[in-house]
Amino acid sequence: MKQLSIEGSIVLGLILCLVGCKREGAKSDQEVATKEITKPNIVIIYADDLGYGELGAYGATILKTPNLDKLANGGIRFINGYASSATCTPSRYALLTGVYPWRNKQAKILPGTAPLIIDTAQTTLPKMLREQGYHTGIVGKWHLGLGTGNVDWNQRISPGPNEVGFDYSNILAATQDRVPTVYIENGHVVDLDPNDPIEVDYEKNFPGEPTGLENPELLKMKWHHGHNNSIVNGIPRIGFMKGGEAAKWVDEDMADYFLTEAQQYVRQHKSAPFFLYYALQQPHVPRTPHPRFVGKSGMGPRGDVIVEADWVIGEFIKTLKDEGLLENTLIIFSSDNGPVVNDGYYDDSVEKLGDHKPAGVLRGGKYSLFEAGTRVPFITYWKGQIEPGMSNALVSQIDLLSSLAALTGSTTRGADSKNLLDVLLGKTENGRQELVLEASTKTAFRKGDWAMIPPHEGPPINNYVNIELGNSSEYQLYNLKEDISQQTNLAESNPEKLKELIDAYEAIRGTDE
Repeated sequence: MKQLSIEGSIVLGLILCLVGCKREGAKSDQEVATKEITKPNIVIIYADDLGYGELGAYGATILKTPNLDKLANGGIRFINGYASSATCTPSRYALLTGVYPWRNKQAKILPGTAPLIIDTAQTTLPKMLREQGYHTGIVGKWHLGLGTGNVDWNQRISPGPNEVGFDYSNILAATQDRVPTVYIENGHVVDLDPNDPIEVDYEKNFPGEPTGLENPELLKMKWHHGHNNSIVNGIPRIGFMKGGEAAKWVDEDMADYFLTEAQQYVRQHKSAPFFLYYALQQPHVPRTPHPRFVGKSGMGPRGDVIVEADWVIGEFIKTLKDEGLLENTLIIFSSDNGPVVNDGYYDDSVEKLGDHKPAGVLRGGKYSLFEAGTRVPFITYWKGQIEPGMSNALVSQIDLLSSLAALTGSTTRGADSKNLLDVLLGKTENGRQELVLEASTKTAFRKGDWAMIPPHEGPPINNYVNIELGNSSEYQLYNLKEDISQQTNLAESNPEKLKELIDAYEAIRGTDE
């Protein structure tokens, strides 16, 4: 869609008025100018730990994802679409700021008590869109920190999403498996009883409070590793929490809760352009599908919550259609990082996986420098504006800030964000040439059809989750066009290409990590 600046549209309207050559039956000059400056609604739907091979549109045959497949087949399905990181917090930081997460040492998996890691003076995607006349909202997972340290959960919590550009926010602070297990709306804990104040600690438990480690008889979901602290709804969490009983969420209702919030947001702000960041919690642990979805996938809770996520996305898109907004809404769908099967609980995710391959043909997964850590489903959909198809272009979520700025007429750009608007709209496949990728503060590099992983200390495999991490004492070089599964290391046999990638990587990353 051709976009004119506001000033350009006004000038055009004046010229048309002065010429006065309106044809019979043609729209007025004012209507023409208004049409040109109309800005589309923008929705980013962000899954949590969803892998490259989870959707039918990306080759899955066991899991059924009809709504996401319809979105992918009706828009652009990117096969080289990337999160910036193989873990959640860094990817979310990059998406909202347009800055590589490794530039911010605090952009790593955060506890629920972490302070906000986005500077309130920093350029962000919602700030940019708000300046362009958008109402901005976030519904769902946040996990970028809140406050400045020592948060009092019983008062308004600030700074948070509202202080970095969101007019409205209804979030969970960190992850579903971390305390505090409460919803926070515009900085206030939802349904908090002031006579039952919340206390949160990630170092020590509160006297008399049961834990997963000491009270296994209270559990409805057993922990496998790392999730043995406070028990909420029969599920052991990371971190310790006391109080706030009336405010605690019901895990099985979380998908419905955020869907309702997203639908209400759309209905309330449909009269003006809006930006909604709809951050799902699925399929992150603990996997707690609503009873309507239990058993639907045949793959246990992990498969069931993916089916549930597909359903809520379908319901949300139906709301856009019912409100007459689908033709004027750009929808972007992706995931914060690659897949993990067993990530802390015994939930039959391994036992019932069957022939399903969450990473598809890719190697690795969440936490990994291999492709499956960061290459994820990436879909753009805009009814009537984007021609359906598949794109080979290299794109990253870090590019959304600059690309959406170009779409809306803003001159704002992210420090590491490229303007790939024409790529996202399917007008060209001239995407990025190179991209630095990150996993647990370590980095790798993609350039053209090649991937390079420099030497990194650490175990080659995370045995808890059974995922190859990509750590090695040697350089690794892979031709992804011929070897997408990264089975053949060409570092020794192709030293010239290796040097080319090292030089390009160090030009961006530097030589000291």
